[in-house]
Amino acid sequence: MTYIPPNKIESRAAALLEKACIEKPAVSVEKIASALGAVIEYSRLNNALSGLVFLGGEKPIIGVNAGDPPNRQRFTIAHEIGHIVLHAAQIGRDIHVDRGFTVLRRDSRSAQGTDALEIQANRFAAALLMPRAFLERSIAEEGIEIDDDKRAVPSLAGTYRVSEAAMQIRLASLFV
Repeated sequence: MTYIPPNKIESRAAALLEKACIEKPAVSVEKIASALGAVIEYSRLNNALSGLVFLGGEKPIIGVNAGDPPNRQRFTIAHEIGHIVLHAAQIGRDIHVDRGFTVLRRDSRSAQGTDALEIQANRFAAALLMPRAFLERSIAEEGIEIDDDKRAVPSLAGTYRVSEAAMQIRLASLFV
């Protein structure tokens, strides 16, 4: 497992947004998957199963739980795109299955939510769906005070089509 610094993850996500010609929120994860040659398939999965990625075929396949709310599906797709971009060599030709973003492989690290691949894929998903440059522009244009959680978080979460929890974590990681 190779350590990938957070700034490198941010830059990989930014490069992918540029490649897909995405310049404003809400980021189209479908367009990004298409730019990577990946296919997204929605299916009812076990409630604990958020998504999976399969790299062993002609095209990468991203599986998404059709029963999850739309914002959750978008984060799942972005997370799986993170695995494609960051971890293709580690995943290989296997199916990489995420249970709520915890790998099915159970060991002491994955059980504690400290699995490096999952942390990196989550960080990539946040950077892809809520890019720093987009957020800075949104905050400036809308005159949002970051300290005003009651207004900032719901407003930005709606614009970016992510959960309020995801937005709150992203804002805290970037601006606090």
